[in-house]
Amino acid sequence: MPVLRQVPRSEVEAEVVNRYYDRLFGEGVDPVATPGTATGTPGDWWTVFALAPDIFQHAVDGFAVYRHPDRKIDPVLRELGQTRAGWVKSSQFVFSQHCKSLRALGVSEEKIAAVPYWTVSDVFNEQERAVLAYADCLCQAGGRTPLAVFDKLKTFWSDEQIFEFTYITCLYDMHAVINRALRMEFDNHEDPIVEVAAPEGFKATDFLSAARPPKR
Repeated sequence: MPVLRQVPRSEVEAEVVNRYYDRLFGEGVDPVATPGTATGTPGDWWTVFALAPDIFQHAVDGFAVYRHPDRKIDPVLRELGQTRAGWVKSSQFVFSQHCKSLRALGVSEEKIAAVPYWTVSDVFNEQERAVLAYADCLCQAGGRTPLAVFDKLKTFWSDEQIFEFTYITCLYDMHAVINRALRMEFDNHEDPIVEVAAPEGFKATDFLSAARPPKR
């Protein structure tokens, strides 16, 4: 379960929330009592965001932004950025959903599989590698971007296109962070980085001690 309360159908008053509940879960279905969407997700992103209907509206407006017909960037390059953002931020939900979006755009399975290790893969063309490098600057380096990256992007993108990609990729960086923090969707799991128990008889001073002689 997510760490925050989900909003059942009976508590929904906002038209936008009811509309998306109908669209994603079925007309009249309570997604808290009967979770699950057509894409195989639990759907609790929607039921948690429904806690604040105006933020819910803002978020779905953000989804419309990157699909808007005024966008000037190639959808495949856009989705590479969104997918890489999910990987870099360790959000299985964002990564998994946008792998599916890449597939829907006709991207090969070989390329989709290589997004996590693009730096050592030869399946991406020059433009795709530049876009993935910039996505890493945004999501992994916190925006720290060498000018050489922009020089390469400007060989095939206008300033408007670079801005679009920057905004959209950072938007999905944010969604990845929110999903992990609130343990929504496929990010609902315990952190794997935990202490591993020491052997019986271990003492903290053993870290500074010489190696023990082998037992005879």
